[in-house]
Order: sequence, then C-alpha cells, then structure tokens
Amino acid sequence: SITKERTEVILQGTSSLDPNDPTAVWEEFEFKCKPGDLRRRPCLISPYHYRLDWLMWFAAFQTYEQNEWIIHLAGKLLAQEEETLALLATNPFAGREPP
Repeated sequence: SITKERTEVILQGTSSLDPNDPTAVWEEFEFKCKPGDLRRRPCLISPYHYRLDWLMWFAAFQTYEQNEWIIHLAGKLLAQEEETLALLATNPFAGREPP
C-alpha cells in the first residue's frame, strides 16, 4: 500500500555568507523524478525508477541519523562533485560559487 500523504526531503543551498540571514536566498536542488516543481511534467519510466529519487522518498519516513547517506550526499553537493550532480535534474549553482 502507499501512504495518502507524502513527506518530502528537500535539499537546498544558499550563496549567502550568513545562512541565518533572513534575506538569504535558498535554492533547491531538483531531482530527475522526485516530486518537486508542480509545473514540471511527472517523470514516468515504468517499470523502472531512479534509485536516488526512490531512496529520498524512504528517507522522509526516518531521521537523517537513520539515513547517513544523505549527509554524504549533501557534502558531495556542497563540493559540487560532478558525478553526484549528474544524478540531479538541475544544479542551481551551475557556473557559480558552490553553496
């Protein structure tokens, strides 16, 4: 069975030197098939799925301590690792300083 509500993990970054600054602009890393922008066409690749996007769904049911891979993923995004960024639909920091 599938739940009626879906909690999502959203990964964001900011170029602000002070992330606690109320004027800091936070930008979302968009995944290829994970729900996100409501204006984007749904990703249908049945019977397959993108593994990372699938894992993000299950990570939302638990804490980050139970899904340590999320911390590693965030570190790779902060380092702008090309192999990791290739798993995403968009990198809001492309061509700019890392978040």
